[in-house]
This record gives sequence, C-alpha cells and structure tokens, in this order.
Amino acid sequence: MKKYDAYLYGMILITNSFLLKGSYPVADTYGEIRKRYALPGGETGTAATILSNFGCNVIMDGTYMGNRTYPQIIDFYQGKSVNTSRLYLDKSFDGLEDYVIIDQNTRTPFGIFEDYYSNGLKRWNDSVEEDILNSRVAGIDPWFGDKAMKVVQICKENHIPYVTIDCPYDSELHKYCSVNVLSNEFISVQYPDADRDELFEKYTANTDGLVIFTLGARDIVYGRKGPSEERKHFKPYSITVVSTLGAGDSFKAGCIYALVQNMKDDDLVHFAAATAACACTVFPLPLNPPRLDQINELIFGKQ
Repeated sequence: MKKYDAYLYGMILITNSFLLKGSYPVADTYGEIRKRYALPGGETGTAATILSNFGCNVIMDGTYMGNRTYPQIIDFYQGKSVNTSRLYLDKSFDGLEDYVIIDQNTRTPFGIFEDYYSNGLKRWNDSVEEDILNSRVAGIDPWFGDKAMKVVQICKENHIPYVTIDCPYDSELHKYCSVNVLSNEFISVQYPDADRDELFEKYTANTDGLVIFTLGARDIVYGRKGPSEERKHFKPYSITVVSTLGAGDSFKAGCIYALVQNMKDDDLVHFAAATAACACTVFPLPLNPPRLDQINELIFGKQ
C-alpha cells in the first residue's frame, strides 16, 4: 500500500494576486483593485491545494522557503492532506513570491524568476527517493534541471507514472512521461514559428505518454504516438470567467488525479478540463479550490 496518492516536485511560492474591477489598464492610466490576496501558489503549490481538496494524500517538495514565505505556506497547509515536512527554510532570503494582476480575460505576472534561475544559488531541494517510492503518481515541474531529472529517473526505474508540463519534445522529461501538458504560452515562446500539427507529431513521436496541447478557450488537442487521424479535439467547457489565474496548474492537478483514478485518455482530458474550468469561476483559487461534485456536475450535468 502506497503512503501517498501523489508526489509533487516543483514550484511552491507565495502569489500576491490582484483582481481588477475593470480591464487591465494601458500605461500611465489608473486601474481599480477589487480584491487582493497573498496565498500559496506555483504549479506545485496550486496542484497540492486542489488534490488535497479532492481527498488525495500529497507530499510536496521543491522550492526553498524563505523568511517571509515559510510561515504563510506552512500555516496554509495545516489541516490539509499535504505533507510539507520536506520544505527547507533558507534564512538567507525572504522567499520566492510573484505578483499577478488579473482582469476577466487576462492575468499578467511579475516576478524575479530570471534572477532566481541565473544567480547560481539554486534554491531548490534535492528530492528524497523514499517519498517518490511511497507515492502512486508523481507530478514533476520542469524548472529545476538535474534535480527534476532525478525524480524522472526514480519514476522511470520504478514504473511510477508522472505528469509534467511545458517541456521540449526532445527532453527526457517528456520522453518518459505518462502525460505532458503543453500550454499555448509555452508553445508560442518555445516554438514561435512551428506548424502546430507538425509540432504535435514531434511530441507524440518522442514519448509513449499522452500529449495534450491546451489553447485557452480554443479546442484542446490530445493524442498518443500513431497515425495523425487518431488525434482528438475537445472543446473546453463554457463557464463564466472570474479569474484565469491557476487555470493551467488546475489542469495539471486534474491530470494527476485522473492517473490516480486510472482514467482513460478521454476521461482524463474531460476531467482536467473541467477542473481548470471550475478554477476559473472563483477568486482566489487557493481559498476556493474545485470540488469533485462541481467537476462532475460540469461534465455530466445536474443529476
């Protein structure tokens, strides 16, 4: 019997979010803030929050905590089924935070991530093999280089399925994944001139896992290695958007839960899309994470 449903490795930080009353302002004009919060976020932090709300037992690791962020993050997960014992407090800095300005249709993040990765300090943990082996499924963020690859190697050697996001088609992280979710933002930056159909074929050719291209409100494209006619499309659920902050992280969490539940590909995509849709109907997401009953109602309608 595995101790944890999911092992999550990656970005855990404090997100300072500001929901605007109107549209995002042009430069040198005024914007009214309707709501603001400072809460745990990041791809791994958000996924942990959602999976805990689904009833999963989770252990997470990754980003070093700092003097400002550590107390907030530890306090937030008290009473939740999220093991934070591996989080390391580095007292030499305040911790990693970002600042996100949100209107109904956009979210604009500000941060110090370029310096975080380039200053040579590498403020992120080495994973603990025991935690991975004690988990049914893993979620791996691609941001921490050889440390992330250590998790990949452990998963590969021990046949532990994992979900990842936004990594190149020729990377080992992609090669051995069970699911890779590629955002429109990542594709546009990483492969700006690529033909999307040809790019999708390169992704599916380089893994036995499920490849998913998410494109905001446009059709999700997904499939596996094989003839291009087997590629599938799914139209995202129609909802009233309050905030898009955390939509991609929520989709990732939905994929992880689907693997825990041994869902087939179609059901996995439907569930992940519904998780992301529910996340977009609330603000702030960490205080109002999607619930299974909401997701099932969105998928199946009112019973």
